[in-house]
Amino acid sequence: MHTKDLIQSIQRISDANGISGFEDEVLTVIREEGNGLGTFKEDRMRNLYLYRHENTSNKPIVQLNAHTDEVGFMVKAIRPDGMIEFITIGGWIPTNVPAHMVRIRNKDGVYVPAVVASKPPHFMSEAEKKAPLEITNLVLDVGAVSSEEVINDYRIGIAAPVVPDVTCTYDEKHGLFIGKAFDCRIGCASTLATLKELQGTNLKVNLVGDFSSQEEVGTRGSIVSANTIKADLAIVFEGCPADDTVVPAYQAQTCLKKGPMLRHIDSRMITNPRFQRYALDLAQRLDIPVQEAVRSAGATNGAPIHLANDGIPAIVIGVPVRYAHTHYGISSLFDVEQAVRLAKEILLRINEETIRSF
Repeated sequence: MHTKDLIQSIQRISDANGISGFEDEVLTVIREEGNGLGTFKEDRMRNLYLYRHENTSNKPIVQLNAHTDEVGFMVKAIRPDGMIEFITIGGWIPTNVPAHMVRIRNKDGVYVPAVVASKPPHFMSEAEKKAPLEITNLVLDVGAVSSEEVINDYRIGIAAPVVPDVTCTYDEKHGLFIGKAFDCRIGCASTLATLKELQGTNLKVNLVGDFSSQEEVGTRGSIVSANTIKADLAIVFEGCPADDTVVPAYQAQTCLKKGPMLRHIDSRMITNPRFQRYALDLAQRLDIPVQEAVRSAGATNGAPIHLANDGIPAIVIGVPVRYAHTHYGISSLFDVEQAVRLAKEILLRINEETIRSF
């Protein structure tokens, strides 16, 4: 595994702007990072498919999925004083939103910096200070003094997509990334890295990289991609919320630097127990560190994929992300490398008979 290339890939894909429905910039970067691996095709949902050059007919198909969209915001209205009202895209906690920088895409495709602003404490009543924060209490401020300036000078209109203004950094000493959109750009980079690791290898299955859209608003893109690929088996990469800083140690199941997390269940999928056991047993035999989890909330693209067609055995290989769905996440290169390693070893071994056993 080429560590330098993987680091660069994660940073480039993380930095790309792309809330749900506006993933175009992300797809451009993925095409560049995946150049030479196979043939790219794109559908009208902005799902991007990568078909390996080595694929041949009459082999089972394995879908390698990750979603390209990130949580963000959208311009709702522009007030007379130039303040910009917005809605959330994807799941945000209101208290995580204010006092951060964002980028607003204007009508010319240029990203304009803005501050997520709230009423200063100097002008708040005691009741206002104690009241729960709501998104409707917040605005985006580009520094304008009128709606005309926002519309005509900054060229910002309603429905403009908004993303966190964050650049991904890598701490080489500690092997850590800090950046935005690791849910699921870490998964996109992992999918590409897996395909790169297997480039030129003759497998007993055909691989299709599936970079799907609009996961954060209801796993919409993967509904279409699953029906397009018609896979026999699926591996879903995800940047999953780490719990090692928020629950007691005995409950922690998604810890930084302890390897990828394989969930047995979440709110919308019971993981195929036979495929799950195969992956866990293989990881144990090869000394690949993994974490097992039972999730009562949350969901991934595994939900629509495992229900597609006649039912597709699927597992989710999750890379722990501290503080997912905020401006800044923290992830470990070690966890990404082990996620890619596990996927690679599975794909080197499975065949039609193995898949039928699931």
